Amino acid sequence: MNRIDRISAILIQLQSHSLVKAQQISERFNISIRTVYRDIRTLEEAGIPIIGNPGIGYSLAEGFKLSPLMFTQKEALSFLIAEKLVHELTDSNSNEHYKSGIEKIRSVMRFADKNMLA
Repeated sequence: MNRIDRISAILIQLQSHSLVKAQQISERFNISIRTVYRDIRTLEEAGIPIIGNPGIGYSLAEGFKLSPLMFTQKEALSFLIAEKLVHELTDSNSNEHYKSGIEKIRSVMRFADKNMLA
C-alpha cells in the first residue's frame, strides 16, 4: 500500500472509531509507531482536526466528517449485491431506508462507477 492510500485509510479508521491507538494503526498497516506519528502529522497539516492524547490515542474533533469521495469498483459492486439482498430479504420500510442511503452513496461515486452499476 502506498503512503497516500495508507493516510486515506487512517482517516477512514479515525472516522469509523471514537478512539484509535497508534499501536492499532501500526499493526494494521505494518508500519512503525514513528511512521504513524508522521502520517497523523500529515493529516493535521492537511487541515484534519485530530485530537491526540499521549498514551490514550487519536480521535477526530467532535462533529468533523469528511465524506468519502470515491469508491473502488469492487466496493461499488458490493453495494449493488447488497441492494439486491436487501430488496429480497427485508420489509418494504427497511428497503426504502436502504434505497435512500444508497442514493446518497451514489451521489459521491465517480461517473464511471455509476455507469458500471447501471
